[in-house]
Amino acid sequence: MRPLEGITILDLSRVLACPFASMILAELGAEVIKVEQPGTGDETRSFEPFAKGEGGEEVSAYYMACNRSKRSVTVNMRHDAGREVIRGLARQADVLVENFPAGTLKRRGLDYASLQAECPRLVYVSCTGFGQDGPYARRKGYDTVFQAMGGLMSLTGERGGGPVKPGLPVADLTSGLWVAIAILSALHGRERTGQGGYVDVSMFDAQVALLTIAAARYFALEEVPPRLGTEHPGRVPSASFRCTDGKYLHITCSDQHWVPLCAALGLDGMQDDPGLAGNAGRLARREEVMAAIGGAMARLTRAEAFALLDAADVPAGPVLNLDEVLSDEQVRVRGMVREFAHPVLGSFPALPVPLRFQGWEGPRIERPPLLGEHTEEVLRDMLGMAAARIAELRAAGAI
Repeated sequence: MRPLEGITILDLSRVLACPFASMILAELGAEVIKVEQPGTGDETRSFEPFAKGEGGEEVSAYYMACNRSKRSVTVNMRHDAGREVIRGLARQADVLVENFPAGTLKRRGLDYASLQAECPRLVYVSCTGFGQDGPYARRKGYDTVFQAMGGLMSLTGERGGGPVKPGLPVADLTSGLWVAIAILSALHGRERTGQGGYVDVSMFDAQVALLTIAAARYFALEEVPPRLGTEHPGRVPSASFRCTDGKYLHITCSDQHWVPLCAALGLDGMQDDPGLAGNAGRLARREEVMAAIGGAMARLTRAEAFALLDAADVPAGPVLNLDEVLSDEQVRVRGMVREFAHPVLGSFPALPVPLRFQGWEGPRIERPPLLGEHTEEVLRDMLGMAAARIAELRAAGAI
């Protein structure tokens, strides 16, 4: 038995943050009913990159990355009968998660206040760009907007250079993790009170909350951290160094690693310098320390440098490209690349939920649904609808 078996999640969300959250919970055992627009579905079904099946049919790899292990139903929420279908499904669900702009579902009678009386145990989670109130509540935004406004982009980039976005949609992905935490927390609370509730998740708030150490420096020192590339503002050395083969190795060194680091790289003068034994001294002489390590690393290949530092028990790791990561031995042994069987593509790779349990069955990878694949069975099994009624709804454009 997986930990979340018996939990039903009605997922009205699209694109990335909330679908990522609901996929995690689905692979932990929850039944996720993904509601999509008839004809088009989640916008990401049309997002590149596309994987191509043997027959030439294309499937969005973007969609598949965050929508595995769900059931898809198509419902037109602009239609009165479609909205009634959603209300019926909400009565059967433990959780409803949505990420429409603030006020959208209220106009359709599907907001928490409208559903609360008939669904008192429902956990209702809204994830919007800026939350349900405040001066920005009606604004729209995407991942990079929240990275910019939430401070992350200002911290990322080379020394003296402009802001840089990370290579992944960090605001979307971390907001999805916050949504998953919100759902699990609310479900646990419901077990204690017997009542559901509402959770307002703001992607902007989610990014501000991640500032943690950067904010701590501001609170303690009134310091606005500068962009330092891969260097750490408060620890030296902690950075990526270019090796003679053009590849990079990242080193993060605490005080106990300093002497072994110097010995491994042949930095005898620094090894014996008492002023560099502690981080405060190295921090004050950052440029000198970084130049010396950089010079030593430039004479070694990445493999040579890593072997020396690993043997000396100095924390270091090669900066791996994506293909190197996905073929890494540790990734293989830990099973971090798996596969699912897709009706169009055949076997297709996927990254699993990275949790291992004892006492419960582990996460399970199942394929993402075809658009509307489960509409009839969900309406029949969850709402008791007869085939004739389902046909009427389909003819009317409600599903």
